[in-house]
Amino acid sequence: MALGRRGEQSSPMWIAATELPRSPGHVFYRRLDRLLSDAGFDRYVEDRCRELYAKSLGRPSIPPGLYFRMLFVGFFEGIDSQRGIAWRCSDSLSIREFIGLGVADRAPDHSSLTVIRQRLPLAVYEGVFAFVLGMVESEGLLDGRTVSVDSTQLEANAAMKSIVRRASGESWRTYVKRLAVEDGEEDPDDDDARRLDRTRKKSVSNVDWESPTDGDSRIARMKDGRTRLAYKAEHVVDLASDGVLAARIDLADRSDASTLVESVLAADLNLARAGSATRIEEAVADKGYHAAERLTECVDLGIRTYIPERREPNRRRWGNKPDGWQAAFYANRRRVRGQRGLWL
Repeated sequence: MALGRRGEQSSPMWIAATELPRSPGHVFYRRLDRLLSDAGFDRYVEDRCRELYAKSLGRPSIPPGLYFRMLFVGFFEGIDSQRGIAWRCSDSLSIREFIGLGVADRAPDHSSLTVIRQRLPLAVYEGVFAFVLGMVESEGLLDGRTVSVDSTQLEANAAMKSIVRRASGESWRTYVKRLAVEDGEEDPDDDDARRLDRTRKKSVSNVDWESPTDGDSRIARMKDGRTRLAYKAEHVVDLASDGVLAARIDLADRSDASTLVESVLAADLNLARAGSATRIEEAVADKGYHAAERLTECVDLGIRTYIPERREPNRRRWGNKPDGWQAAFYANRRRVRGQRGLWL
């Protein structure tokens, strides 16, 4: 075989679409496209979004079915930016076929995805989530009786250096300069303020500080030790099928125990909206979710918990606690130490 040489690329004047090189395509996306089409997914999302668009004003927008399919691609490919999703959908022939683009069609720009995301209300996304969950239920893959709850922190699109005092609107730089003046500095500049800020003991509280651009974000310690403005993302997963039953975004300064019941109830509601007759019976979580009050609430809802205890130096005292807390606490302990609890 002779040695080949890479030549300069030159585009022909025209080429037939049938002559373009094609791969067999991605088996997963072909199968998923068939399932969505058989379930009438595109017609469903168009009906849900119809009232949110003008009837005769402006140019035709991106079809809602195409938009949500692009979101699916971002989820399956692990792409967390709209710019990355738009690039991936434009680059891959098999994904272009999945979202419904022809060979000569241009993939939607990331700015268009941003406009649609801001236009559609949360109820539309929740409806699409329930529709897909109903597809999983119709295939007999959803169990839903035993779920796992876990959370992680997501960094907000806001910088710590932009935070301001809640009471006065004072910026961090102005605040540090005022501290420098109170410390005896005369007319401190930015360098003096930064030098003081490096040496003093810092205490930044969500009670006193907020982001002027993202008021819902909270100051939190990330898993890698950094202090950032963040949110808490919590997921409820069906342990039998690994299907996500609920995905909630909450304030980053809320503890895991305080959001346990809310997430389980959201997952139970999604099961009902998906047409499943099953209800959640067992909830599994790590020790960050352990709290006697929440265990009691789960007992009242008929949900058995498998949550390991946090190690405490002193023995618990139940004399001043409400009725039911002690019974729920020790019932959870027995389940965790049992054979099924250890397996879960």
